[in-house]
Amino acid sequence: MAVCDECKLKFLELKAKRSFRFIVFKINEKVQQVVVDRLGEPGESYEDFTACLPADECRYAVYDFDFVTDENCQKSKIFFISWAPDTSRVRSKMLYASSKDRFKRELDGIQVELQATDPSEMSMDIVKSRAL
Repeated sequence: MAVCDECKLKFLELKAKRSFRFIVFKINEKVQQVVVDRLGEPGESYEDFTACLPADECRYAVYDFDFVTDENCQKSKIFFISWAPDTSRVRSKMLYASSKDRFKRELDGIQVELQATDPSEMSMDIVKSRAL
């Protein structure tokens, strides 16, 4: 599975410049390549992010999560989210599952990985607990 250069460049912008709050990636099955599906502006919320994930299609996503620790320190962690809803096609789920590790290796700087098959598995409470 090839990874489009734009994926790596946009991820570097998110990581270094914080140009985006999140990036959603999809696999273009015709050309067997991971491509950028949507870029989230820095002002967009976690709700905006979860709303843009399709209910019946798989996606990869990266989310830059800001939080405050118990010691009152402002921190940020980059989450890699593998979205594979139960209603998506079996072939699609297999393709995303088999390509995930290779794609993740291309994105250097991911701190937390999350796998979700429905919105409850990536609720804000779960994200917060994984970040701390």
